[in-house]
Amino acid sequence: MAYFVTGATGFIGRRLVAELVSRREGDIHVLVRPGSVARLERHAHGWGRSPRVVPVSGELTRPGLGVDPGWIAEHAGSIDHVFHLAASYDMTAGAAENDLLNLDGTRHALELAEAVGAGTFHHVSSIAVAGDFSGVFTEEMFDEGQGFPSDYHRTKHGSEALVRASTAVPWRVYRPAVVVGDSRTGEIDKVDGPYYFFPLVKALRSALPTWWPLAAPGLGRTNVVPVDYVARAMDELAHRPGLDGRAFHLVNPEPHSNLELIDTIAQAAGAPHVAASLDNRVTDALAEKLVGPLAARTVGTDLGATLSRPLLRRLGIPPEVLPHLHLAPVFDATATLAALEGSGIAPPPLSTYAGALWDHWEQRLDPAIGADRATRRAVQGRTIMITGATSGIGRATAFRLATLGATVVLVARSAEDLEHMVDEIRSDGGTAVAYPCDLTDLEAVDEMVKEVERDLDGVDVLVNNAGRSIRRSLRLSYDRFHDFERTMQLNYFGAIRLVMGLAPGMAHRKRGHVVNISSIGVQTNPPRFSAYIASKAALDGWTRVVSSELVHRGVTFTTIHMPLVRTPMIAPTRLYDAFPAISSAQAADLVLRAIRDQPHEINTLGGTAGELGHALAPRIAFQVLNRAYHLFPDSAAARGADAGRSASRRQRTLASVLRGVHW
Repeated sequence: MAYFVTGATGFIGRRLVAELVSRREGDIHVLVRPGSVARLERHAHGWGRSPRVVPVSGELTRPGLGVDPGWIAEHAGSIDHVFHLAASYDMTAGAAENDLLNLDGTRHALELAEAVGAGTFHHVSSIAVAGDFSGVFTEEMFDEGQGFPSDYHRTKHGSEALVRASTAVPWRVYRPAVVVGDSRTGEIDKVDGPYYFFPLVKALRSALPTWWPLAAPGLGRTNVVPVDYVARAMDELAHRPGLDGRAFHLVNPEPHSNLELIDTIAQAAGAPHVAASLDNRVTDALAEKLVGPLAARTVGTDLGATLSRPLLRRLGIPPEVLPHLHLAPVFDATATLAALEGSGIAPPPLSTYAGALWDHWEQRLDPAIGADRATRRAVQGRTIMITGATSGIGRATAFRLATLGATVVLVARSAEDLEHMVDEIRSDGGTAVAYPCDLTDLEAVDEMVKEVERDLDGVDVLVNNAGRSIRRSLRLSYDRFHDFERTMQLNYFGAIRLVMGLAPGMAHRKRGHVVNISSIGVQTNPPRFSAYIASKAALDGWTRVVSSELVHRGVTFTTIHMPLVRTPMIAPTRLYDAFPAISSAQAADLVLRAIRDQPHEINTLGGTAGELGHALAPRIAFQVLNRAYHLFPDSAAARGADAGRSASRRQRTLASVLRGVHW
């Protein structure tokens, strides 16, 4: 097999190439503009840096894709599959751009396929070909008298028409729905489609408690699928025999209303969600009859533009997308699902990956990150080391700092995970370096500090984030003294060994700040965390002492008593699935605040209340904690059992009242 791919560095294209690298054999020739080879290199980590991925210089807008005639002559008869993904996917683009990229680009890709005698031409179309058709649109349908509400819709239909009219090369057409991020990682290139409403979800989370009931109309239908499903399905369908001359709907066979989609994301984000909505039949009719035409008129009139554009701009929603919120057609995918039968490839339910979509957006695409000018001034150009950098809080913090212009020094045990993360940050345009280190090995910590001082001329800020948590009652720990040794080794000894290694350089430069990620548990003393809380309390006490010794040398400290954060560290305790917890991105906000403002401590209201309770009424505080001890059992992992238990109503109530405490 040999392949030729246009749009290989695009959102879907990168994942398709990764599928071809991992599942197929043969060279994969990818079209690259002369000035875009560096971009190809930035994405090479997603393909395992395979030597089978070979760049071919060319240009979508030139006849035959501008590929050198000598290359065509050399490869004539050897290209089995041409995948054409390069196109304009911007709903706000004008007619000229859509014509050039979608119509002319497809025409030029067909010319190249014919010139090399390709076995099959695979064209990535879109459900946009259905235009404003109302009703069920099957995979066999194409020209049904539909109208096209935008130049994007028109040119996607026109480009598919060019493919269907081609007789020189067999073809297959793929029509993805609204493509969202990867169902495993949430990764997506840019804010588009449903992502325009994520800031609204975030605003609701900030303004209202999670339990606050909301009511809203259905807002019409939509259809979303994760990008990994699209790439896997395309790869599978392309290699199954007997499917030439057919179109495939890569859609969710059970589409959602826009309201259901936003509500599912809101639940994943920990925001209030909709408790009541109008019947979908009513809202679909309203959307079809009112929302689309009203939106079109609103953005098309001077008065409407005057009234609507400032509000939409404030929300970050392009006015051009309003007429396209509601999908009039319902897309049938029966034939596609039948063709994929036996492959194990199917669109996953939105509820299973909504959390990944939200986490990626909040950590890396939230426009509020770039708008934080004060934090940018505080971190830009500074060298900031983060331990435990490849997961949870550390990962979220690293991406935010890199986005704001810091050089992030990533420290974790896994060299492979660090390398992948460095590639991710660099592909986003950030600066990152990695130093694999097991922080429980104190000699390794010393060696790592020497390397960093030599390579980078020191560190401006250290974020002591790496940590180990153990949730186990004392009665189950009598024969497990090593639990206490392990938590102290990483949470205390490893942390202070790192500070002691970096502090002399900070003091010499008269500039340095250390952020220690402690726990709300140090303030509230929850049962079953004696090993974990003791190690964090030791770090707190050490920090308070050395802060007074180093402040005149320009070295300062901030301790963050972090509330419960939804990270992989708490995943083994199933009780926490139903508990209110902040996201890794919200925790990263606290870290950035610590770096920017450099307070001695950052506490939550719950943590401060816990300290006051122990100071003013210790007996009552211990009675409450004892009740919690009996209410929240040891986890399955602590008991050596196979499965955890879900939270009861009483447990959820107490967790909500004492928000942020890990029980």
